[in-house]
Amino acid sequence: MNLLLGSAGLVAALALLAIAGIGRARERAGVRGSMRAVEGYDVVENQRESELSVPLGDRLMRPARDLLVRLGRRYTPAGYVESTRKKLSSLGYRGDRSMDRFLAFRVGTIVAIPVVILVLSALKMSLLATVLLCAALLVGPDAVLSRKVGARQAEIQKTLPDILDLLTISVEAGLGFEQALDRTITSIPGALSDEFARMLGEVRTGSGRATAMRALEQRVGVEELSAFALAIVQADTFGVSITRVLRAQAEEMRTKRRQLAQVKAQKAPVKMMIPMVFCIFPAIFVVVIGPAAIQIMESM
Repeated sequence: MNLLLGSAGLVAALALLAIAGIGRARERAGVRGSMRAVEGYDVVENQRESELSVPLGDRLMRPARDLLVRLGRRYTPAGYVESTRKKLSSLGYRGDRSMDRFLAFRVGTIVAIPVVILVLSALKMSLLATVLLCAALLVGPDAVLSRKVGARQAEIQKTLPDILDLLTISVEAGLGFEQALDRTITSIPGALSDEFARMLGEVRTGSGRATAMRALEQRVGVEELSAFALAIVQADTFGVSITRVLRAQAEEMRTKRRQLAQVKAQKAPVKMMIPMVFCIFPAIFVVVIGPAAIQIMESM
């Protein structure tokens, strides 16, 4: 009887300890979940959990990527790094992580050139195909990056008059410049709105409006936007009415956009000559002169 009572007491004690342990584990899990829910805060208990929280692909590729980044920073000229950083910044990429990724990809394409040459030589590919593929690996990343920068600048140049019109209307309605710019960003999404949002973020964190506008001008590199930034800075400096400045800038931007469209329209006939000479004219000559040439050959 005593043995049975002792066994029952032991089982009850173990059950109470298990219940208490489960309760504490759930409490810790609840605390960690609450802390994760607060602005993405994450809690790790040890180094192993910290490493396992990183995705598997990143853990596998991190050593190779770090090696390529070190090689790129060591052997890449400083001027190239600065120009590439400026291009990435104009595309909206901030921080060193995007620069490191581009350098790793750039070094990877250069390292892959000898491998591609050996593989294509083993496959007995033509010399022209090998040269073209190696040239694409050598200059392709920079060409793609420059093309994206040009496309983004063209988009900013195209949407700037519309944004200035809406900004002028908002300021004339009684809003302040920052409030009107915030309303305009919400109404017209795009690359220029993203840049203005970044500028507003700099102003709200304590930077002056003139400093933020100059940073925007240097970051984007569009002539029309530089003129707009200079006009706003001068209006703040000399106390000119910002409504008049915005209206004048909006009219000037619309005029420049119309002139740019006229210039592109005048260039169109010259650009059409190349496909016409090499693609359309030969087909016309075959249709027109072909039957006469056949008759002349039969008669002779």
